[in-house]
Order: sequence, then C-alpha cells, then structure tokens
Amino acid sequence: MSKIIERIERKVGIPGLVSLLAERIEPTDLQSVLLEVYRHLARQRRPSDVLSDYETNRFVRPAAIPPSRLHDWERVAFSQLPSEFQLLALSPVCPLGTNSVVATVDQNWAISTIRNTEVVSDSSNVLALECALRRRQLLREQPKSTEQVHLASSHRLIRGQRYEDASLSTHFSALTLCSAGRDQGSRQFELESLLLHIRFYLRSLRAFLDSRIPLRLSVSDFAPRDHRSVITSRLIDPIKDALGGIDCDFDSQRTSGRGYYLDLCFHIDAMAPSSRWLELVDGGSVDWTQKLLSNSKERLVISGIGSERVCTEFTNMC
Repeated sequence: MSKIIERIERKVGIPGLVSLLAERIEPTDLQSVLLEVYRHLARQRRPSDVLSDYETNRFVRPAAIPPSRLHDWERVAFSQLPSEFQLLALSPVCPLGTNSVVATVDQNWAISTIRNTEVVSDSSNVLALECALRRRQLLREQPKSTEQVHLASSHRLIRGQRYEDASLSTHFSALTLCSAGRDQGSRQFELESLLLHIRFYLRSLRAFLDSRIPLRLSVSDFAPRDHRSVITSRLIDPIKDALGGIDCDFDSQRTSGRGYYLDLCFHIDAMAPSSRWLELVDGGSVDWTQKLLSNSKERLVISGIGSERVCTEFTNMC
C-alpha cells in the first residue's frame, strides 16, 4: 500500500498528500471534500458503467444462498435464544474505526465510507459499542453496578480483504452474541457468559441440523496460569451434563485468536458430509468494554456463527 501511495503522490506532485488530508483537514471538512469528489465522479459515469460494475464488483453481487434458507436457520436460532438476550437489528454502518481502534484488526478489512463511518464488517464489535453505552448508563446510576447486558444480532457483514479461498464470500450473514458485565472475581462472569453462549449454539445447531451430525466443543485459555480444572468443572462438565453426546475437550495447543481474545475462548465444529470437521462458531473473552469505558472492572464475552456456512455445508442433512 505504501508503494501505491508514493506513486500517487509523485503523479500529482504533492508529497505527503495522505498525511495532509488525514492530519491537516478536520474529518468533517474532509468529508465535504470527498462528497464533492464523488459527486463529480458519479456525474461522469454512464448507465453502462454502472451495469458493468454491478457485474464485476465482488462487493455488490447478490448472495448465492436463497433467503428462505437463511430465514429457516434464523427462525430456529431465535427460538433457542436465552431469555437474557435482547435481539437487535443493527444499522448497515458503524463509526469509523469500530474494529481497528478497539480490536486488533487492520482498518482495510472494513469498507470505510466518505461520511466517517464504515460498513459493518463484524457485528460483535457493534454489539460491544451498544453494550458499553448500556453499561455506562448503569454505572452512572450505580457506580458498582453488576447488572449484565446480553445482546444478539443476525446481520449481513462485508469485508474488504480478498480471500484466497474461493469458497469464502466478500459478504455473508452471521449471528453474533455479546455479554457485558462487571468483574465478579475468579472469572465467574466470563465462565457463566460463555456457558450461556455455548449452550445456545449447540442447541440451535442440534435443532436445525440432523441430530446425528457430530458436534465438537474445544475450549482454550491464553492466561499464563493453568486453570484447566476450573474450566473443566465450571464450563465443560456442565455442557456435557446438559447436552449429552457432545465431544468436549480442552485445547491447550490453540494459537489462533491470541492477542485478540483476552484469555478464555472456544470453537464449535461440526462433522460435514465430507467427513471433515468444519468450524462454525468462534468466541471468547475480550477487553473491549474496558477500553471503551476506561474501566478495568468491565468484562465482555463475544461469539459468532457463520450462518451461511451452516446453511450451505449441511443442505441435505437438515
């Protein structure tokens, strides 16, 4: 990207053009400039140009999955949602930096707009913002409030990066959960929230898919101390007791998500018709509300399931 920028700056004869735009112009003024630029660009376009872009632009093509299939999955999943959760319909856009400022992802993964927003690329980050607002109000009313906030959303996401795997779509539907609260000691909030999340996904998958499809839960912990016995007794064993037949284990070898998740995290996989394990759900504990509220006592657990993977990989097994 730096080489591209250097080439552009040489071409227009303005060294440091990006820095000038980003640092010397107020965001609202930059928005006005870009709005006018794109108004000029749009004025030069012909209908045939628009049609050509619609045909070739990977960001704008319709999804391959039938909406009715997604609706069937959402109907089943919503019916399994614990009573603690409130289901939200999110805006298509969120504040600029929603992902990159709080989580460890590159801004180029999102599609930034000229109105100082970005198209939602991960709904768990947006739910975290809503959780933070609600927790902030609770803390204003009671500085040590332990009241929890549990939110859920099914949303179509779009991401800017180009995937090497042709089976991965630029935009896709995902169902995400977010639970926020105050530290209760001994990671009680995190373990109880993870239990809520995991039970929901396992029950939803069992209700939607053929009950004979094997499901596997893997729990990991990036904390420096070994808490395996506590995690087993307070998370893995209750899952086994509540939902028999689930392959549950503690994965001490996991490295993906380190630096993204604070410590506790999990995967849920299902055995596909091809007899290979497919990851469907990912989640864990993050420090986002600590950052958003500047409060080290705040706790947050997020998770998400790729709805289209569920609906397409198991079409003949539901």
